[in-house]
Amino acid sequence: MDELLHNHLFATHAIAASGSVVFATALTYPLDTIKSLIQVGSGSSKQLRASQVINRVQALSGYSGLYSGFEWLAWGRIFGMGARFGIYEVLTAFHKDGREDNYVYVSEALMAGMGAGAVESLISLPFELIKLRAQVTSASRISRATPVTENKAVVPVIAKLLRGYTPDMKALNYSVGMLSILNSKHPNMVGAMQEYPWMMTGSGRPPSVYDVRRPSQIISLEGPGALWRGLHSGVARDSVFGGIFFSAWQLLHRAMLDWKAVGMDPPPRYDEEIGPLSPLAVSLAAGFSGSVAAAASHGFDTAKSRSQCIVLPKFISMERKLLKWKIPGKRFERITGIHPADRNILFRGIWLRMARSGIASFTIVASYYFSVTYLVSGN
Repeated sequence: MDELLHNHLFATHAIAASGSVVFATALTYPLDTIKSLIQVGSGSSKQLRASQVINRVQALSGYSGLYSGFEWLAWGRIFGMGARFGIYEVLTAFHKDGREDNYVYVSEALMAGMGAGAVESLISLPFELIKLRAQVTSASRISRATPVTENKAVVPVIAKLLRGYTPDMKALNYSVGMLSILNSKHPNMVGAMQEYPWMMTGSGRPPSVYDVRRPSQIISLEGPGALWRGLHSGVARDSVFGGIFFSAWQLLHRAMLDWKAVGMDPPPRYDEEIGPLSPLAVSLAAGFSGSVAAAASHGFDTAKSRSQCIVLPKFISMERKLLKWKIPGKRFERITGIHPADRNILFRGIWLRMARSGIASFTIVASYYFSVTYLVSGN
């Protein structure tokens, strides 16, 4: 392991791969922001357009709001894609073992890609959750009915669950007014209601997404397990994406090798005798494969994004366990994390995700080839 870390060639490829991932993420991040806001902001009877999302973000956060949460996705992409390609190479090495050439069948690439995608999802989900909530915050109008300075005494229950949060006193007073018949039974109804975590917002609803967007806030209110919210749909998305991406890329790679071998005399026996393919052709094949894989897995991506925008405090999760609350939907929907109410909106923003994945895949492969060539030749 020490020899590997001190290997100059390994360091060169690691730097080139990380830089390519960050560059591609930065190039396509505005498309990801628009896509995510369309997914979480749309309803069965309400469909957002890209122009509406851009205008809202620009009005509330400026054009820099399109890059809200970028650093979280960049780190998630570096670790996640490193795991995706690393696991894929390990799994395909078992298939290639003992063969005369390094050929991998499309079916083998499909299965290896699905396994690699599942591992990638486990690594990248926490980063994507924090990124998504930052994106939603950039398009949210944050207002407080009661300024923080007016709340001299912070309720211990609220401070323990969500530090710095102040309830909406207007909503709280309205809730107390609905229970006015009980005022004679309790001298301080407002204070008593604030002692219950269910009334921490004053209305009985959980806090908004923009109030629970930092890792410390998420862990404090929702628990550490909330960082992997949307796990079922996330694993389904990345498994389908990884399987189709690598199988389509392998199919195109095989077709380009066969095309290049046409007319060679004598006919090549092994792929190594054909020679390397053009970096541009390989990059275009990766971009096309990324777009196809994004289209096939987009429904799961929408389900994951919408589930990650739900704030579910720890006490509500505990209630559901005690009451043995059953997840709604058909068996396939329960397994993949799709909510029945989202059936008609699963493909909102699909063209944006296809464009983002296609451009990002092309950019990663092309910039990686360029970086490796430049770094190796420069040394």
